[in-house]
Amino acid sequence: MQDLVEAGTLTAELAERLANYVTNRKNILISAATSSGKTTLANILTETIPDQERIVLIEGTAGIQIQKPNVFRFEARPEQNGVPAVTIRDLLKATLRHHPDRIILGEIRGGEAFDLLQLLNTGHSGTISTLHANSVLQGISRFASCVLQSGVEIPYLAIKTNIADSLNVIVQIERRPGIR
Repeated sequence: MQDLVEAGTLTAELAERLANYVTNRKNILISAATSSGKTTLANILTETIPDQERIVLIEGTAGIQIQKPNVFRFEARPEQNGVPAVTIRDLLKATLRHHPDRIILGEIRGGEAFDLLQLLNTGHSGTISTLHANSVLQGISRFASCVLQSGVEIPYLAIKTNIADSLNVIVQIERRPGIR
């Protein structure tokens, strides 16, 4: 976090506020365009999670490197040589069996957004996830569109209400030439 402050990406006050959000178990969505630092910020935020908490990390491709003693890493895989695929949705559903204190979802890309919303609405606070979007408003709309990809019939307004009820903080990262 200090490196981001020194680079001018964050002010010291914003860095402290972000660390407090994690400490206070706020559900955080990090939104930004490709290669803007979403995974980097997610990595940094996980550093403030207390060591005794059980963390389940779910990713499509490994990218988040949590240096904590109680981390369960799940990675999706495509179908290979007759072995069935394991999707992010499968992993989110299996996560509850591991009694996580925190769930870190590397990136929301599709129907797993619905499963994440279900987890967030059942008392799993302190979740951190990322999403590709160019603004906060686009991020909320993209999250809702991903929920619609789940195949579950839910009115769009109900999805947006669930998102508003579930997320506490949306961090939008903007990349400009040479800075974030």
